[in-house]
Amino acid sequence: MTQSFESLLGDLLRSRGLKLATAESCTGGLISHRITDVPGSSEYFLGGVVAYAYEAKAALLGVSWDTLNTKGAVSPETVLEMARGARRALDANIAVSVSGIAGPGGGTPEKPVGTTWIGLVTPQGEWTRHFIWDGDRAANKDQSADAALQMVLDYLQGNLK
Repeated sequence: MTQSFESLLGDLLRSRGLKLATAESCTGGLISHRITDVPGSSEYFLGGVVAYAYEAKAALLGVSWDTLNTKGAVSPETVLEMARGARRALDANIAVSVSGIAGPGGGTPEKPVGTTWIGLVTPQGEWTRHFIWDGDRAANKDQSADAALQMVLDYLQGNLK
């Protein structure tokens, strides 16, 4: 049986003594849910912030209103500010964030339904990844959670580019 993203991620974080935090918007806590499905995850997972509305992103994660008003919630700038805020708030080594348009509504020509940005902030650097999923709301959320977990794994395995 193949080891799940969550189990592998947990093994790597535990073995390195690293602590992870999440900042989630479109996934609504799904990433945190999946991480905490692994027994013993409290050893490496500090917690997460679900910040769906602009107000929550600003108040809980310190995302600037200027960023939200000029770049929008679904942008590389916003996901980096979300991850920085979660890392700072929870005193984590690593923070991953996600913001996207899960659908079925909310898309625009510039940012169609399925548009998703993932951010990762670590002591070694900051990265973003962009995706446009083509599933329904549930599939887009699942794919976003998978991609966020994969990004953390890529970092831990030295494969983040």
